[in-house]
Amino acid sequence: MLAKAIALFALASAIIATPIVDTRADKPDPSQVTIKGITTSGTGCPQGSVGQFLDSSRQTFTLIFDQYVASIGPDAPNVDNRKFCQINLQLHYPQGFQYSIMSTIYRGFVQLDSGVTGSQGATYYFTGQSAQVSTKSSFKGPISKDYTITDTLNIASTIWSPCGADLPINIKSQISLSSTNKAGTGLLTTDSVDGKITWVTGIQWRRC
Repeated sequence: MLAKAIALFALASAIIATPIVDTRADKPDPSQVTIKGITTSGTGCPQGSVGQFLDSSRQTFTLIFDQYVASIGPDAPNVDNRKFCQINLQLHYPQGFQYSIMSTIYRGFVQLDSGVTGSQGATYYFTGQSAQVSTKSSFKGPISKDYTITDTLNIASTIWSPCGADLPINIKSQISLSSTNKAGTGLLTTDSVDGKITWVTGIQWRRC
């Protein structure tokens, strides 16, 4: 099977268009932005299976997964029809700034027989806040291809970290398959070229 990847959000230098807040004064010093910690749980990202990277501009962080595959068919147990991952990510950054997610990119592979459908989505929210932003993509069989899907979040619905507190952002992600074809099979995979899943997340900043 060809190796595939799922990527959430664009690399600032290659994929993200001009940031919504683009003046240098409205961004923190990159040397003062660090990932304090990432915790994961779920059938698609067991503990210890997720790597993390933050690029030098601090506009992009990457989450790399070892496992995230959903399958369906006569021989596939129901538990494999849906996989999910709850990610809790906390950044440390200077006081006086807020950050938010600006866009999402999904890359992967989908193979579905006729009558089989798949979906892949995520919900983002900050701990202690009720506001949420969600994205979702759907697939309908018959289909067998690599895919790249870009979701750009509407600025009016974008959530921002609260001023004066380094609250974690939570990412509730899931992939799922369903079928009206009893003999049909399907696979929605998130393997990358090195056998891992990659999420690349573009961050935007503004002053409080």
